[in-house]
Amino acid sequence: MSILTVIIGVVLGVCLLSTALLKWNEMKYRKKGLPPGTMGWPLFGETTDFLKQGPSFMKNQRARYGSVFKSHILGCPTVVSMDPDLNRYILLNESKGILPGYPQSMLEILGKSNIAAVHGPDHKIMRGALLSLVSPKIIKQQIFPKIDDFMRSHLSNWTNQVIDIQEKTKEMALLSSLKQISGIESCSLSKEFIPEFFKLVLGTLSLPINLPNTNYHRGLQARKKIVKMLADLIDERRKSKETHQDMLNSLMNSGDDRYKLSDEVIIDQIITILYSGYETVSTTSMMAVKYLHDHPKVLEELRKEHLGIRERKMAEDPLDWDDYKSMKFTRAVIFETSRLATIVNGVLRKTVKDMELNGFVIPKGWRIYVYTREINYDPCLYPDPYAFNPWRWLDRSLETQNYFFIFGGGTRQCPGKELGIAEISTFLHYFVTKYRWEEVGGDKLMKFPRVEAPNGLHIRVSDLYS
Repeated sequence: MSILTVIIGVVLGVCLLSTALLKWNEMKYRKKGLPPGTMGWPLFGETTDFLKQGPSFMKNQRARYGSVFKSHILGCPTVVSMDPDLNRYILLNESKGILPGYPQSMLEILGKSNIAAVHGPDHKIMRGALLSLVSPKIIKQQIFPKIDDFMRSHLSNWTNQVIDIQEKTKEMALLSSLKQISGIESCSLSKEFIPEFFKLVLGTLSLPINLPNTNYHRGLQARKKIVKMLADLIDERRKSKETHQDMLNSLMNSGDDRYKLSDEVIIDQIITILYSGYETVSTTSMMAVKYLHDHPKVLEELRKEHLGIRERKMAEDPLDWDDYKSMKFTRAVIFETSRLATIVNGVLRKTVKDMELNGFVIPKGWRIYVYTREINYDPCLYPDPYAFNPWRWLDRSLETQNYFFIFGGGTRQCPGKELGIAEISTFLHYFVTKYRWEEVGGDKLMKFPRVEAPNGLHIRVSDLYS
């Protein structure tokens, strides 16, 4: 009996302590003018619920508190905005006290000099440097032939195999980017680089608690190794004095003093280019394969477009820029895949002063999560929003609408947007003109916090004409 009494006492004590901690944390953030909402536990906030429940957490909070509410996620007090008009205002008004506000885990692992973190003159310089790498002229003349050569080779021997398309597209996106960045040296670099890069990616979306065996700790250690590899490569380039036709050479030898970058900044930009391209290109490619499998009429239309391109060429002729620009339906498939799968859920901003938004006062230093995910499923914006319907994007005016945030918005729109679309388009060209496929088993898909198949997405590939 005494043991039972002790157990009951301990349970009651824990419950009372938990209630007290939750109440204390709510009181701590109860400032006049703040949006309604809950803050969860001290230090951890509601991060666990946010990462586990994802869209359900956001929908439940919106149902309780409206389209603008407060929370504490990823280590920081945050105001979540699910209001399309407010989101557009935030993205277009960086100069009015709203700056990039990425979580500590992302800043520390990607580097504090990456383009997503800097602002003002520094952002202008780095954006200019990156845009000079991926201008339409550079993509057309230098990068696209490399993409075509890589994709043709990467997809050359998948016949009669069961493959994990998730792993294949991850490998494809990273190796393609490495080739564009470091040219012929990418082959020797990739074996050691790839496993560390995967650890880095996992660490960017984690609580910034630097303890052994946490994703954050592994991500930081992976960054150190990657920085050393890239620093060694830069040092070798300088010693050799050879000229290379790749992004690293352009970053190191910019003829325009406005965009002259230090080695530290160059390394952070390379990591950012790899990170942003890897995440979007690999996941969109995987999900396009999934949606095409599930929607035969879309696959038929897409294949018709690409077989038409092949009919105009010899069997071994590479794609050229005019071929790419003719892929109207392919572009529509990519946009619809990005919308329906929601590869990017939103972006983070930070206030540099107390400021009023939609009648609420957001304190200095708080983050604002511009949560754009639900906009993708708004029936007023996209009729029958849960249907995979690429034909809706053949009306190019959709790309210019105020609510179009698939590739970011304002001055922060992804500078590599067209490069990513070119990579995915080329992948789809060689995939659908060479192969047919069927899914093996019912591999589970998760769509939050990242779109992924935890156990892989396995398909059986066979030759299209067998």
